[in-house]
Amino acid sequence: MEHQESGLPRSRAANERLHALIPGGAHTYAKGDDQYPEHLAPVISHGRGAHVWDVDGNRYIEYGSGLRSVSLGHAHPRVNEAVHREIERGSNFARPSMIEVEAAERFLATVPTAEMVKFAKNGSDVTTAAVRLARAVTGRARVAVCGDHPFFSVDDWFIGTTPMAAGIPGAVTELTVSFPYGDLAATEEVLTRYEGEVACLILEPGEPAPGYLEGLRALADRHGCVLVFDEMITGLRWSEAGAQGLFGVVPDLSTFGKALGNGFAVSALAGRRELMERGGLRHPGERVFLLSTTHGAETHALAAAMAVQTTYTEEGITARLHAIGDRLAAGVRQAAAGMGVADHVVVRGRASNLVFATLDAQGRASQEYRTLFLRHLLAGGVLAPSFVVSSALDDADIDRTVEVVAQACAVYRKALDAGDPTPWLGGRPVKPVFRSRA
Repeated sequence: MEHQESGLPRSRAANERLHALIPGGAHTYAKGDDQYPEHLAPVISHGRGAHVWDVDGNRYIEYGSGLRSVSLGHAHPRVNEAVHREIERGSNFARPSMIEVEAAERFLATVPTAEMVKFAKNGSDVTTAAVRLARAVTGRARVAVCGDHPFFSVDDWFIGTTPMAAGIPGAVTELTVSFPYGDLAATEEVLTRYEGEVACLILEPGEPAPGYLEGLRALADRHGCVLVFDEMITGLRWSEAGAQGLFGVVPDLSTFGKALGNGFAVSALAGRRELMERGGLRHPGERVFLLSTTHGAETHALAAAMAVQTTYTEEGITARLHAIGDRLAAGVRQAAAGMGVADHVVVRGRASNLVFATLDAQGRASQEYRTLFLRHLLAGGVLAPSFVVSSALDDADIDRTVEVVAQACAVYRKALDAGDPTPWLGGRPVKPVFRSRA
């Protein structure tokens, strides 16, 4: 069923209310209506499994759910049951509760490369805690981030390096340097240039060439810096124990979130006891204010994390995500090829974490062509800022998605042949998240 082309009147009115009250009209920039074709940014009413409904009554097959966090599908019964059971017992107390012990034991059994864990609510909480801990342990100020990875934290040490650096002193940003993914020689050059100054290397483990992560581990050891894996995306989706479990390279510290809570707010900083205990009480050294959050131990969020980990291991969710992603990627590539746009609508990434690129006639990334593509996906009932799958998708969902992609690719071909996508945009193009001006 084609969705209404009337500009989603209820969603449009709701977006106006959102912008009047909330800067940006959303609580995450990546969810902003500037990321969608003009007047076609649906406001969600509810979701179940792999489907969501907007306030105009339209149903969508949804990808990238909750910025990759809802990997089991919305309102997952096993997770919801665990949350309901725990929330009836109270959510927050003056002292630790037993579920904090149980959740830590469950996490460390799932990620056996780590020796201690501390929970928080957001990814930024724990990546910043990792940086602070690395600086304290090494006595060094500089942080080396992987320049090929788009996001590490909302905090100054990282956001100051993006085009949205307003309000962040240059003196802070100067302490953050970058290295390219996959290039050990260039990384060693950075460490040598700032010899004895770099506290840590932080990166998403991603899809390494053979020997790359092992090489980084050796570089970090040789130069005396802390190796931090940001496993926000790779955690659970690569393997239950993340990329470190799949590739067998042990970082000093690692951070988890997103899939860990299936949409509930929970993140984790994990790592070697020697480092982690510096933020505790059982060491003789200077104290590190590691993580101290009012809501880090909310009982229902920890119950959700435990249920997610159990579901992944008992039901083979990681393998299912890869199988679904393989089917989707093959279908999209076939549809694009069939419409003559295989070089322009390109699916990339691991099967459990697919993204797509929209390229113009010269093969350059194009926001205009992305707008055209998204517009026709939405009209066909597919909400897809990416093609990141959840385990709730079934074969019929994938087949319908591929059908809609084929329709979008037919229009894409027309625009390429015309040499100008503008007539098919329906308004201003979608915009990149990180830009200096609104």
